[in-house]
Amino acid sequence: MPHDVSLIVLLAVGFGLALVFGYIAARLRLPPLVGYLIAGILISPNTPGVVADMHLANQLAELGVMFLMFGVGMHFSFSDLLAVRRIAIPGAILQIAVATLMGMGLAALWGWSLGSGLVFGLCLSVASTVVLLRALESRGLMESVNGRIAIGWLVVEDLVMVLVLVLLPPMAVMLGGEAPVSAHGATASLDNIWITIGITLAKVIAFIALMLVVGRRVFPKFLLLVSRTGSRELFTLSVVAAAVTIAYGSYVLFGVSFALGAFFAGMVVRESDFSHRAETETLPLRETFSILFFVSVGMLFNPSILIEHPLQVLGVVAVIVVGKTIAAMALVLFFRYPLNTALTVGASLAQIGEFSFILASVGLSLKLLTLEGQNLILAGALISITLNAAVFAAIEPAQRWIRARSHLARMLERSGDPLAMLPMSVDNTYLNGQVVLVGHGGVGRSIAKTFKEQGIKYVVVDENREIIEALRAQDIPAVSGDACDPAVLIQAHIMQASMLVVSTADVFDVRRMVDIARTLNPKIEAVLCTDSSAEANLLEQEKIGKVFMAKRALADSMTEHVFHRLGLETAAKSLHETGAAH
Repeated sequence: MPHDVSLIVLLAVGFGLALVFGYIAARLRLPPLVGYLIAGILISPNTPGVVADMHLANQLAELGVMFLMFGVGMHFSFSDLLAVRRIAIPGAILQIAVATLMGMGLAALWGWSLGSGLVFGLCLSVASTVVLLRALESRGLMESVNGRIAIGWLVVEDLVMVLVLVLLPPMAVMLGGEAPVSAHGATASLDNIWITIGITLAKVIAFIALMLVVGRRVFPKFLLLVSRTGSRELFTLSVVAAAVTIAYGSYVLFGVSFALGAFFAGMVVRESDFSHRAETETLPLRETFSILFFVSVGMLFNPSILIEHPLQVLGVVAVIVVGKTIAAMALVLFFRYPLNTALTVGASLAQIGEFSFILASVGLSLKLLTLEGQNLILAGALISITLNAAVFAAIEPAQRWIRARSHLARMLERSGDPLAMLPMSVDNTYLNGQVVLVGHGGVGRSIAKTFKEQGIKYVVVDENREIIEALRAQDIPAVSGDACDPAVLIQAHIMQASMLVVSTADVFDVRRMVDIARTLNPKIEAVLCTDSSAEANLLEQEKIGKVFMAKRALADSMTEHVFHRLGLETAAKSLHETGAAH
């Protein structure tokens, strides 16, 4: 019985080659996704050998983007975006403008039209959230201040690109392209542009309001009902159905992209008590479709562009990796954030991805971009994604080099910043024997609350300026900056402090903080935390301070509670003493 096996061919050959080249890339200490992109190139129509179905690949790639953005939503709530809004929103918009102008400058040198240059520049301005998440996860930066700023920055970029994708078709004629044909066969009128803008903004606002007001109340209750059935399959199905149906519904009803719809679906799931389980259950599916996404991107690429236009490819890569990075760093430093935040955000933006591909395809269909332009964008994406791991790895050495040699960077980072110094209103008697608390996240907030209840003097150090402003509004002494910078700990009066409490879990930063603190105050006691048992054992062996591991502390607390309830007071006391000894 004859049947179509194009989907099976795509999955079998795509996954097989992705496995082989992903493994080779990992062995070469490159991101495995580089191997996935190479696998796509090998089965593309532009190379000899097996040719997979491009139409199917594009649809599977769209699913991959949806599930990946769904995962972003589960990691990043609306409150997280609000927490970094003062830097993420203006920073992302300004960076898009700068990168777009750089792209337009290149296009003008090559003799392209204004419309082509605008689309080309916009494609180079937006980084890949998928690539960023992989980079942050591999380095344990997802929950850090720098990671949240970077994600918030890219979310704003994605929102801007959604608006661009909607507004580009009606503006095509004005930019020198061809107007799209409506369902009734009529072309779009220039007079309708402002009406389209208003309708688009209204639809996006309506969708976001619906998700945040209705979705956050309804869907968590639905997950609770499903979980009570005891069926693991139904629970997984309900989460997958939420990701796909909300994304599709947002596209049909509100004109919002699949990716943005899936992102808000993840934010809705996050509000449920079952968010961790939902994330775990959907992880294999999300990983599978992300591989197909990168394979399909590789299938679009024509390698001949590297030979025919090497200087143009080099110019594109320079804008993406160098130009965008420098522009982003300058903006972050301008907003008075630490140098390591500037470097992290800069590295996060030193690549382009999924939205660039989508925008390039739209530009091609509207005759605003040539096939050569699309291939240049794909070449820039492949090379920048490949280099991104090296860019992230260069953050630490670059930070040390810049701080050691650049007076301008130090001046931009610290000089004249009121949040970088304790207010003059803080009494000197308060700054004697106080505790310096580094980090005011989930753990840090709990510790600070207990300190306040017990009347313990403390000074908070955190990189998030919004947190510092909120604490100062409550008359709590706080300093903005990176605690790995001696100047920051000096402002927290570490020389007079009795104890350094580090509530962040980065083992490398912890060592540096303790070294600086003990150089300035040899008698200071250090209390540290970590998420890894291996890191906890390593820190304990080095005897740099009292170490608490989250899982071990939780297990000890639960066991101690059980002993108390069973009347085993001696065992509970022994357990408590043993825990204190660790």
